Amino acid sequence: MILLQVNQLKKYFGADLILSNIKLEVQSRDRIALVGRNGAGKSTLLKIISGQMSHDGGEIIKPKNLSINYLAQDTGLESSLSIWNEMLTVFAPLKKLEADLRELEQKMGDPDIIQNEASYQRLLAEYDQLQINFKEQGGYQYESDIRSILHGFNFSDFDYNTSISSLSGGQKTRLALCKLLLTKPDLLILDEPTNHLDIATLTWLEQYLQGYQGAILIVSHDRYFLDKVVNQVYEISRTTSTKFTGNYSHYLKQKAENYELELKRYEKQQDEVAKLKDFIQKNLARASTTKRAQSRRKQLERMDMMSSPLGDEKSASFLFDIERQSGNDVLKGANLSIAYPGSKPTIKNISFSISRSDSIALVGPNGIGKSTLLKAIIKKLTPVDGHFQFGSNVSIGYYDQEQANLTSNKRVLNELWDEYPLKNEKDIRTVLGNFLFSGDDVLKTVSTLSGGEKARLALAKLMMQKANFLILDEPTNHLDLDSKEVLENALVDYPGTILFVSHDRYFINRIATKIFELSTISLTEYLGDYDYYVEKKAEMVELEALEKKQVPQQKKVEEKTDKLSYEQEKEAKKLERQRKRRIEEIEVEISELESKIEENDQLLCDPEVYQDHERVQALNEETAKANSKLELLMAEWETLHEISG
Repeated sequence: MILLQVNQLKKYFGADLILSNIKLEVQSRDRIALVGRNGAGKSTLLKIISGQMSHDGGEIIKPKNLSINYLAQDTGLESSLSIWNEMLTVFAPLKKLEADLRELEQKMGDPDIIQNEASYQRLLAEYDQLQINFKEQGGYQYESDIRSILHGFNFSDFDYNTSISSLSGGQKTRLALCKLLLTKPDLLILDEPTNHLDIATLTWLEQYLQGYQGAILIVSHDRYFLDKVVNQVYEISRTTSTKFTGNYSHYLKQKAENYELELKRYEKQQDEVAKLKDFIQKNLARASTTKRAQSRRKQLERMDMMSSPLGDEKSASFLFDIERQSGNDVLKGANLSIAYPGSKPTIKNISFSISRSDSIALVGPNGIGKSTLLKAIIKKLTPVDGHFQFGSNVSIGYYDQEQANLTSNKRVLNELWDEYPLKNEKDIRTVLGNFLFSGDDVLKTVSTLSGGEKARLALAKLMMQKANFLILDEPTNHLDLDSKEVLENALVDYPGTILFVSHDRYFINRIATKIFELSTISLTEYLGDYDYYVEKKAEMVELEALEKKQVPQQKKVEEKTDKLSYEQEKEAKKLERQRKRRIEEIEVEISELESKIEENDQLLCDPEVYQDHERVQALNEETAKANSKLELLMAEWETLHEISG
């Protein structure tokens, strides 16, 4: 069943065309993602569909009785009520129905009504119908629904009588989402619902939305979340929309395939056009072939000319480098307890060690103290107990999720130039251009920038530091999907050490080589990426459940032994896959190097080449490097084959 259709929708902001020819269809149980660059118009389209904003052309078709609820990004719930009473306001009609039932029950106990058979039967019939309505509308489960959703959003430890006005901004945002989910509209519209959610809450929300009975329209920059939840993707690019079937990963694959196909069709047509034009030019003047040339010209005029397919819009372009390498030991923390001034310690008695080239994700629930630990490392907070020990030549670059290191009244150009006054303006503008600040954009005041623009500016400052130890607090917040990918690639190639906090599981998977899980009294280290960490946690939960069953001690030992055997076998299989994959990679590299050496040898036999002494020297140097690398690869290839033997 079609719930909503958007046809040829158009929207201007002043003279600027933001959206044009937008087409979108929502059917029952659809899970649709809107994707596109920051500023593409995604949030604008959501506001138009939800009735929060007008449009300048096209139409939106929907049934009159369609219920739509919309939550804008970072919308906090402002209320003077308690948590519980605010959630109850969603069920005001049910509370009224419940009050009516109680009133009828009192009347049914009135002796005068009981004695009047006709009145009593009418009352019973009315009560039965109200009871059916109450049950069908969820009257016997709405309190359970409230508790379930509050638990999912980490409010189970709260006193539900707590006033909402006393909560933090992040907590109010989570409560706004709680309240919206309780309304259960036909079409649920969410703009960046994953902001301010920790990983456990994100996982719960994914499962909830997968089972949601209505349709969902989402804007999110969390790729892991989109892959789990959505089954359609609409891309907003260059003011128009394009539909793709499948989740986000399938959209990326399909988009790349579509581009390649369009490019081949375009190139084929261009070849055909060139041949026709060449034939016409050569044969139009000849009497014997002029008719055929005229026929070709008509064929050319009738041809529906294709435009060159547009590739992706311009992306940011940057990499992180270092001025000098640190020692092998980068940072050690011993018996640390950390607190904000005047408060009790958030973190107690934790220890850890970070080595050069580690890329560590710091994870844990919201409020556990992840950002607190980072601030203590950069000396914005002093430990109550314990100490840090930095290694030699460690230089820190810090990314603050609040962008507090940006000066609000400066221009973008000066925000960077004032830090590096010895560089000329052209170099500063080049750096900013790489972060998508071009032309007059560099003259904007920092305070007027969007969240994504501030994030890119903060990353530009971080890049210019050339620090060998990057400490990043939620670096992907406010970045669109394309900018996240650019940042990931830059960090993967970074030659230094990284410690970062992120709720973006896709980002953690790509960057992390270790996971530090933080609790109030411990810090546990896991070797591997996020998926490995989740797998190990699940195994630990399973093992704890087994231990609680109080099975005989011998059986416990056997189960643990089996578990270890399984783990060892699994690890062996993993290593074997890695060995085979590396052999395949080496064989490809060897083939390429041998081809290059052979090509250079042939070139050296060419008289034009061997008479050019500089060219000969360059080719000989290139061949020598290739031979040297070839020897190393052959040695590695032989070693890997010996391992299998």
